[in-house]
Amino acid sequence: MSRFAGKVAIVTGSSSGIGQAIALRLGSEGASVVVDYLTHPDGANETKSKIEASGSKAIIVQADITKTEEVQKMVEKAYAELGGCDILVNNAGVEKHAPFWEATEADYDLVLGTNLKAAFFLTQRFAQKLIAAKKPGCVINISSVHEDMVFPNFASYCAAKGGIRMLMRDLAMELGPYGITVNNVAPGAINTPINANLLANKPELDALLRNIPLGRLGTIDDVSGVVAFLASSEGAYVTGSTYFVDGGLIRNYKEQ
Repeated sequence: MSRFAGKVAIVTGSSSGIGQAIALRLGSEGASVVVDYLTHPDGANETKSKIEASGSKAIIVQADITKTEEVQKMVEKAYAELGGCDILVNNAGVEKHAPFWEATEADYDLVLGTNLKAAFFLTQRFAQKLIAAKKPGCVINISSVHEDMVFPNFASYCAAKGGIRMLMRDLAMELGPYGITVNNVAPGAINTPINANLLANKPELDALLRNIPLGRLGTIDDVSGVVAFLASSEGAYVTGSTYFVDGGLIRNYKEQ
């Protein structure tokens, strides 16, 4: 299946986890992919190799996405080496645990810079190029249930994801007249290496599962499938929306 034949996608944070799954999904369906990473070159190389094995092109970009000039260069590299960019997936993210009254400015800057600032300026450059070329495009932010749901001891993360929610809604209005759609995919509890401690703590895991109506953690493929829909022609009339991929968690969550 080649839903994305002739399309080029940037997927930030695509050396592991959800980002890697999204890059592989788009690549397996024909897209050329810019694989972005910061600190895991082996994972980026794995993503690139698997995309190429599926018959699509991939290039690797190492970038500190908290630096605006680096995200701008990522877009320029997509145009220089792959001929353009049609799909942007703002996936890269980070969280820092601390009670609000102990949170540091450095951690705040890292979380807001990675989760919100990077998406703002990467989307800006992506849109500038499309508008200049009079071409349509698609922006998908990997948000979180915490764009709408409290997460005690992660105030900066909640602020960043809440910001992504409103940024998405605003940009859907601003960029819609240019044929650019903007949506969020908001995962809940997903079975990824970042949740290894949770998976190893049966009482904590069981408590979480009781809050999830579907009774299981999500998979990376649960997330990548929704992204692929939104990036495809089937999702062409969808903009300004958040798709929660959480097994119903956000409708049933309560603090223990």
